[in-house]
Amino acid sequence: MDEIARLLADVQGCTLCAAHLPHGPRPVLQLHPDARILIAAQAPGRKVHETGIPFNDASGERLRHWMGVDRATFYDARRIAIVPMGLCFPGSARQGDLPPRRECAPQWRTRLLQPLRQLQLTLVVGRYAQSWHLSDAGRGVTEVVQGWREHLPTVIPLPHPSPRNQLWVRRHPWFEAELLPVLRERVAEVLTR
Repeated sequence: MDEIARLLADVQGCTLCAAHLPHGPRPVLQLHPDARILIAAQAPGRKVHETGIPFNDASGERLRHWMGVDRATFYDARRIAIVPMGLCFPGSARQGDLPPRRECAPQWRTRLLQPLRQLQLTLVVGRYAQSWHLSDAGRGVTEVVQGWREHLPTVIPLPHPSPRNQLWVRRHPWFEAELLPVLRERVAEVLTR
């Protein structure tokens, strides 16, 4: 744990992207070496930046619903790690948030994931995480998520749970009918071991 405490202290002190972050650096993640599930996300949003709690917004409510877990389980770092591609809120664009800062993942990702030796399931949420974690380069989010069976049992790709993606979910009924039941079953299985 001392190693992780030092790593987290280094992360919290990071100013690598400070000049490009309109709200300043505030890395938001959840990490413990006993975690069995990793949520590989994109980057914190404005509300998450303000509270310092990962997925403490409408996207988080939706992701917890998709996973079939309550807040207490979701925020138990010994069970679920949350490590976004960009650790700080990158700022807002016209239609949503800016993408994760490119400097962040090369600087921190490998170091943050290395201590997670108990992982049994990784949820790869959104295009930026999918580009890093999966060998599906060049494929769009829809195609990657449609191919979710190719990655079982250790990885499940997901679209971003943002309320802005409600239309995507409606247009792809197989997501709720086929993928979500398997996601919930796999999450429950991993958390009860």
